[in-house]
Amino acid sequence: MPQPRETAVYTHGHHESVLRSHTWRTAANSAGYLLGSLKPHMRILDIGCGPGTITADLAALVPDGHVTGVDRAPEILDRARSTAVGRNLTNIDFAVADVHALDHPDDTFCVVHAHQVLQHVGDPVRALREMRRVTKPNGFVAVRDSDYGAMTWYPASAGLDDWLDLYRRVARANGGEPDAGRRLKAWALQAGFTDITATSSAWTFSTPEERAWWGGLWADRTVESAYAGRATGGGHATAEELRAVSAAWRNWAAQPDGWFSVLHGEILCRKEA
Repeated sequence: MPQPRETAVYTHGHHESVLRSHTWRTAANSAGYLLGSLKPHMRILDIGCGPGTITADLAALVPDGHVTGVDRAPEILDRARSTAVGRNLTNIDFAVADVHALDHPDDTFCVVHAHQVLQHVGDPVRALREMRRVTKPNGFVAVRDSDYGAMTWYPASAGLDDWLDLYRRVARANGGEPDAGRRLKAWALQAGFTDITATSSAWTFSTPEERAWWGGLWADRTVESAYAGRATGGGHATAEELRAVSAAWRNWAAQPDGWFSVLHGEILCRKEA
């Protein structure tokens, strides 16, 4: 059996349509399951920080501590630094890193956090072991990932059915697992954790403004982002098929009874002393 790859291609890239979603994320709407465990003095590692909006929120919540945001893509870190500067946060820094081989000693951080990361890595169990390694005894590893197979919407749309099928095929061809949310607890057990709290939560888009935003960013992402190039370059879809999927997103967004739910799996793992 072939060994799993340690790294995978990031399916989305950092096109504006992708960052439109990433910069909307906050600690409140994306890390609520973790917030009750935070203390003002904590040192936090935020893996896959992207443009840094969640990272900045975490830094504001630990004013006597420190947050380090890391990402594999150097170009996105300038955006993250600007986010921190814009909020006058001084207890935060950013660096390039690979979750499979973190450049930190054992037992360094009180919390290691990753949002929408494990679905994009080649070996999520190894990534969790590495996250566990750099966490202090009695500290937490906190992970949240969406589960594409569990996403659901109304009204029914053959075009969105095509989108979901295509996205899952492209993501898996890139070495990732788009249905990561349901697997988080299993991966954590394989990584050696025994104290695991597994929960779930959802984003829901239903108002006219929410539908326009969510449908619009996916319509644009489908034809303009790195994902579009990977879909056509990998032989998964033609440009015409991508345009049809993009149109389906805009059609869904225009429906007054439109509703879309994104389910996320969450794990809060305490490292044993």
